Amino acid sequence: MKAVISVIGKDTVGILAKVSSKCADYGVNIDDVTQTVMQDIFTMIMLADVSNCKIDFNKFSDEMQSLGEEMGMKIHVMHEDIFNSMHRI
Repeated sequence: MKAVISVIGKDTVGILAKVSSKCADYGVNIDDVTQTVMQDIFTMIMLADVSNCKIDFNKFSDEMQSLGEEMGMKIHVMHEDIFNSMHRI
């Protein structure tokens, strides 16, 4: 089971480290990541394997959202089934 994690906000040091550490804390493996900085805006999209997540998916999503709030950023976690449904033609 996969999830898409998006992160957006003002660029600061350690964003990738904080987000990936929180994923590791819950047993979520990051399969792929892309990030860029446009002027001072940081954007990142991760594809993560949540098959072995130690907590319920919705709780994980809430925890990541809370992390984003602590960092002054927006973090959104979307289950791959929802993502695929939204982008199916």
